[in-house]
Amino acid sequence: MTQQKCKACDKTVYPVELLSADGVGYHKSCFKCTHCKSILQLSRYSSMDGVLYCKPHFEQLFKESGSFNKNFQSPFASPFTGLER
Repeated sequence: MTQQKCKACDKTVYPVELLSADGVGYHKSCFKCTHCKSILQLSRYSSMDGVLYCKPHFEQLFKESGSFNKNFQSPFASPFTGLER
């Protein structure tokens, strides 16, 4: 039996830590919004072409661009707070 790989980190996902979304496996800790990096829940996420977003950022993407083209327009959309190291 081959082990499933996490789409986000490409490491083995064991059944106890497997989260499956859109038929793709993730570690629970790797199931994050591409934009803000917040941990997602299966009941509250959106994806476009396999790219994961929290609902607010998925909606923001549509509002700013007029389409779901994966490009945020706002220069203030960055989640950086200066605390990351």
